[in-house]
Amino acid sequence: MFKNLSIKTIVAIGIGSAVYLVLGRFVTIPTGVPNTNVETAIAFLAFIAVLFGPIAGGLVGLIGHALKDFLMFGSVWWSWVLVSLFVGFFIGLVAHRIKLEEGQFGKKEIISFNLVQVVVQIIGWGLLAPVLDILIYAEPVNKVFTQGLVAALLNIISVGVFATILLLSYSKTQSRGNSLTKED
Repeated sequence: MFKNLSIKTIVAIGIGSAVYLVLGRFVTIPTGVPNTNVETAIAFLAFIAVLFGPIAGGLVGLIGHALKDFLMFGSVWWSWVLVSLFVGFFIGLVAHRIKLEEGQFGKKEIISFNLVQVVVQIIGWGLLAPVLDILIYAEPVNKVFTQGLVAALLNIISVGVFATILLLSYSKTQSRGNSLTKED
């Protein structure tokens, strides 16, 4: 699986994980719900996942979130780290439909990307994270489902705004297919 990754993708995983760590550590907005913030790191994760695919997205989510937790708290909250892997991987699956390298990121792609990210985040943060919190850490049901649903909503908004802007901006730097014309 990993031997088919390009050097470019491997470098993206390393740099993406470091950027995720920095964003997760320093560029968050507290919500008032314990351990639940507006996370710009998730928007960056979605950007990397679309740009480099599901393996890179999953690994950036796993490595970046694990490093962030370890450096912030001294331990890793594995249930949420695994959901970051899940979110990065499954958002990355949409990459085959979006041709960013050809400058394609119009209304159809924006809607497709955001529909996918909404579904993935609801499943990940609203369902998987709370269930894993209960199974791994024996956390109270009401607490973890509240945290999970708040995280899902905030991450949907963060990705919907910030990742969409990143993807749109990146697509504008790419040349569109057949954009060159021959001069007489």
